[in-house]
Amino acid sequence: MATTKARSKKPSPDTGTEPKADRPHMPGYGVPVGKKGMLAWSHVTERMTAAQNYWVATVSPDGHPHATPVWGLWVDDKLYFGGGPATKRSRNLQQNPVACIHLESGSDVLILHGEVRPIAGLAPELIARLIDLSGEKYGYRPKPEEYEAPGGFVFTPGVVLAWTQFPKDATRWTFTQEV
Repeated sequence: MATTKARSKKPSPDTGTEPKADRPHMPGYGVPVGKKGMLAWSHVTERMTAAQNYWVATVSPDGHPHATPVWGLWVDDKLYFGGGPATKRSRNLQQNPVACIHLESGSDVLILHGEVRPIAGLAPELIARLIDLSGEKYGYRPKPEEYEAPGGFVFTPGVVLAWTQFPKDATRWTFTQEV
């Protein structure tokens, strides 16, 4: 599992540069060695932007996995989503910020490993953008103060895996930033 990698590398979506692309290490599955046929990062951004539902997998303090579907907004290589502060997902994330995000398809696959933090102190311009995007995507326009209430989260990827024709186009992206 990529949990160790997600914790040891600082994600850098804010830099405006694409993450490093290579092939995932999957012994025995015939994943090609070269870069020919790998997916473009735009495949990830397009799928994440268009998705209606995102599966968020968290881990409870006693080590039990928990997965729930959520609505969300993919903006600047980050996923913004919410949920009540008393939900199991929210309580798990308060104890352990590591999460895994999946989309619904088992054939056009995206798997994102990274960390989640509570939304707090967002710039007014970003809040306005999130409100507009939510209105367009879901027909729901949250009030600006809802982005300061408990239960809102932002997921930052550390490692992303994707494929549409496994194993031929299996691709891994890694966000790295010098500390």
